[in-house]
Amino acid sequence: MDATAAQTQVQPTAKDIRLVIAASSAGTIFEWYDFFIYGTLAALIGAAFFPSGNATLQTLLVWAGFAVGFGFRPLGAILFGYLGDKLGRKYTFLVTVTLMGVATAGVGLIPTAASIGIAAPIIVISLRILQGLALGGEYGGAAIYVAEHAPPEKRGFYTSFIQASVVGGFVLSILVVLICRALIPAEEFAAWGWRIPFLLSIVLLGISLWMRLKLSESPVFQAMKEAGETSGNPFVESFTYPGNKKRIFVAMFGITGVLTTIWYTAFFSSLSFLRGPMRMDEGLVEGILLLAGAIAMTFYLVVGKWSDRVGRKKPIVIGAVLTLVLLFPIFWAMGALANPGLNRSAAEAPVLVSGPACEFDPFASVQATECGRVLSDLTALGVPYDIRPTEAGQSNVPRIVEIGDFSLDYTGLEDATRKERIQGSLEAAGYDFGSQSPPFLAVLGVIALLLVLGVLSALTYGSVAALLTEMFPARIRYSSMSIPYHIGAGYLGGFLPLISGYIVARTGNVYAGLWYTWAVVAFGALVAWWGLKGGPPADFSDDPA
Repeated sequence: MDATAAQTQVQPTAKDIRLVIAASSAGTIFEWYDFFIYGTLAALIGAAFFPSGNATLQTLLVWAGFAVGFGFRPLGAILFGYLGDKLGRKYTFLVTVTLMGVATAGVGLIPTAASIGIAAPIIVISLRILQGLALGGEYGGAAIYVAEHAPPEKRGFYTSFIQASVVGGFVLSILVVLICRALIPAEEFAAWGWRIPFLLSIVLLGISLWMRLKLSESPVFQAMKEAGETSGNPFVESFTYPGNKKRIFVAMFGITGVLTTIWYTAFFSSLSFLRGPMRMDEGLVEGILLLAGAIAMTFYLVVGKWSDRVGRKKPIVIGAVLTLVLLFPIFWAMGALANPGLNRSAAEAPVLVSGPACEFDPFASVQATECGRVLSDLTALGVPYDIRPTEAGQSNVPRIVEIGDFSLDYTGLEDATRKERIQGSLEAAGYDFGSQSPPFLAVLGVIALLLVLGVLSALTYGSVAALLTEMFPARIRYSSMSIPYHIGAGYLGGFLPLISGYIVARTGNVYAGLWYTWAVVAFGALVAWWGLKGGPPADFSDDPA
């Protein structure tokens, strides 16, 4: 039985649909808040649970913990997708939101590594795994639940509230952090106040459960259950149903791979970029992202509604192609506005490093060579550098850091002395390592650029819940759309901060990590162009092509 037939039998009222959208969206906001608060407080999480003498390693360990949660999303998609197709949409995502809320609150209760040692990061990773499992079941349940209540001609618009709610979770995480920072002195917030946003998830869980318990089961699932047409094994059938292998491939790379790398670049990469190498004031960055994210939420609704007229393929392909053209220029312009002095200093006093075995390993607590330790210092400062090439077998390579016309011989310097002298030399050459507060017009320019990234994200994400619902048969829809979505989002998107951070650390170029996003989007655009059906939206049909 298809979705249209089911909706003909059980017609939700306008009041029912408003409740469905409100409860599903609120739950999605709260659940993504739980997931994103970890990334929003990444620096404090690193200090509490992943302390390291290598600042770059500490950051990468935090993002590795972030990626672990994403890595378990596909398993959650398989587990909860199976339950959603067998037992129903409603009760499955009640379980996922409960699991997410409890796991998030748990992070706020863990003693620091200074108190319990290696047990602290192990417990954090374990709770991130539970979060990933829960999130693997949440999106598919909420998206399908709304889509199966919506009339076909408004499916894109109604389900776009779910996409906007993902951004809403990010915005809420920043808002809560800003409020906590305003109410708690900085030293106390760094010591214990950062735990409050995690513990708040218990309150959000209560609100979400209260709203979702008011919901009834999806009309499509009700009709299938009454007709005895639910799937016997939705996981197996997802890979044996005619044409589904191609659909899953297209969903994984042509849809999810594109939307998720653009989304995380637009919000998380920009957050790390502005707070890290651009050295903008933390509160200012969070305020900018809060405003830009709140405005950007409306873009998803516009794109979802537009897709009801022009189809789902066109916005995705347009958004992917525009991203390939605009990604680097947007970040170049953002850097120039956020910290113009860094660009100017890098141009007037470029840094060139020479020395034997001049390599930097971001995952080493202590670099093996003197030159590697210099590169570690420069990376921690966010200063771009080049390495003077040496010929194979060349001996007696001078150990020198050249900063414009100035040269510093770092031979035999102790760590503290070397760091102090390198930073002092850079500051003498015009580099400014203080907190940056650009003028008002520059801040407006940064916000405008973030909104452009928001448009690109909305184009590739706004219609996705409707599209994925329409791509797969109702009897195995929860499993079939959740598996590729969370593999793509979990690995291509979830590992983006870690991979791009590693690329930046290895190259010394703060923009080099964008190549990861560009490559994934380029491949995904080709898959979307080839595999997605054009034209007006249509319900699922058994045409394998």
